[in-house]
Amino acid sequence: MAHTERRDAPELPDFSLLKRLARDQLIFLLEQLPGKKDLFIDADLMSPLDRIANVTILKQHEVDKLYKVELKPIVSNSDQLCFLIRPRIQTVKWISDLVNSDKVAGRFRRYKIIFTPQKFYACETVLEEQGVFGDVTTDEWNFYILPLDDDILSLELPEFFRDNFLEGDQRWVTTAGSALHLLQSVYGSFSKVYGIGRCAKMVYESWRELMEEGEQRTRQPEFAKVFLIDRDVDYVTPLCSQVVYEGLVDDIFRIKCGSVEFGPDVTSSDKSIKVMLNSQDKVFNEIRNEHFSNVFGFLSQKAKNLQTAYDKRRGMDIQQMKAFVADELKGLKQEHRLLSLHIGASESMMKKKTKQDFQELLKTEHCKMS
Repeated sequence: MAHTERRDAPELPDFSLLKRLARDQLIFLLEQLPGKKDLFIDADLMSPLDRIANVTILKQHEVDKLYKVELKPIVSNSDQLCFLIRPRIQTVKWISDLVNSDKVAGRFRRYKIIFTPQKFYACETVLEEQGVFGDVTTDEWNFYILPLDDDILSLELPEFFRDNFLEGDQRWVTTAGSALHLLQSVYGSFSKVYGIGRCAKMVYESWRELMEEGEQRTRQPEFAKVFLIDRDVDYVTPLCSQVVYEGLVDDIFRIKCGSVEFGPDVTSSDKSIKVMLNSQDKVFNEIRNEHFSNVFGFLSQKAKNLQTAYDKRRGMDIQQMKAFVADELKGLKQEHRLLSLHIGASESMMKKKTKQDFQELLKTEHCKMS
């Protein structure tokens, strides 16, 4: 949800600082393996990484080729291999097998594993058990928080819910605590912290331990209050049908890491297009929280306004046309492209929801919860 447009709303903190901190630390870790290197990246880290350090930045720091971790034999000819991974046992075993295969083949390479957001003792134990602990250097990329929008931060830990609430594995609690500590270090102390649930209490305690261990800095806080709420306090809400535009886009197309991929049924072509969904998209920002029944009317009016803006070209002299091209045309074309995509997405969603008898589904949900 985008931040409120109220005039008395406080100015939002500059969350781009978090991106810069993460990028600088990653570059530092990559430069600890000097020279050309191939980088293997966990699949669910590729989208978050692209928002922090794109391919161009990685190439500037001697990353030669990039590969997605696929847990199968590799084709890299590089003498230096770097692995950017989540702390997962299966992935560490795969890396250990690669190292041992190179040993058998008599091939010498340098190996570096960068765990993110942190490394766990269990992963280092696997390296020891597989006999490669001395052949591999390990480090941590403390990438705790990813800003997805002006007012949306994400831990980007897809397994947090399953591990903590279903399997009782509390290893990610310290990660959440570290994320809070990072926010406080960058943006000042929180005036109040409230929590509901057992996990919230553990996260709070983890954060307090880090506070007591670290250096205390006094600065004007940019966050007034923090609320920690366990997911198991309310399982019902996320299972209900979505009725606002952004929710339906997520329900049908799946928003991942702040972006969505629209297929040919939306783009009216044979290609799929990946679109960032945030407040920089002016069309999306105005309809993201609107009830879906209101969206088509808004998009129709937007299309008329856009046409009116294009029509201003008629009757312009040379100087006026030059100013129009320099100041407005690029923005209008971008807005036209995004408007076409959101109209296509709305039409696609309408077709799918009509087939599912959406209104009857909503009535059923309302009856069960009333």
